[in-house]
Amino acid sequence: MEDQHDPAQPPFDLDRFTPYRLSVAAERASEGLARLYRSRFGISVAEWRVLAHLEHSGNVSVRDIEARVALEKSKVSRAATRLEAAGYIAKAVDPADRRLVQLSLTEEGRALMAEILPVALGFQAELEARLGAAFDGLEQGLQKLLDGTEDKDDPSA
Repeated sequence: MEDQHDPAQPPFDLDRFTPYRLSVAAERASEGLARLYRSRFGISVAEWRVLAHLEHSGNVSVRDIEARVALEKSKVSRAATRLEAAGYIAKAVDPADRRLVQLSLTEEGRALMAEILPVALGFQAELEARLGAAFDGLEQGLQKLLDGTEDKDDPSA
């Protein structure tokens, strides 16, 4: 195959471009886990993220979840609607700000998470084993990237 590089453009190696590689790696990891919980529990990626955030943070608004889990508000809202219909979460108007809807896990949602979390933790353990000694460095690097991203998104920072 002929080199298509335009000499007027700087050289660019997509295979070494970190944002691209992070995106692909994240998508592959997310899809690998999604196959497990989709087949065993019948939930989507968005539904998993809503459930996991509620398990981690307790009662929160759709806006809080949107900001935390990198999903558009409409996707969070649709996932929450499906989870509510399935009996896994409850919705309530936030008494402090009536424009917000608070979400919380129901007893059924907590029972579902008790089944899902061991699957998720097993997947995490497989990733850690696959990466071996490189895992700690990856975690540190990801934290630095996430800390830097949050600062840029927060106008008060």
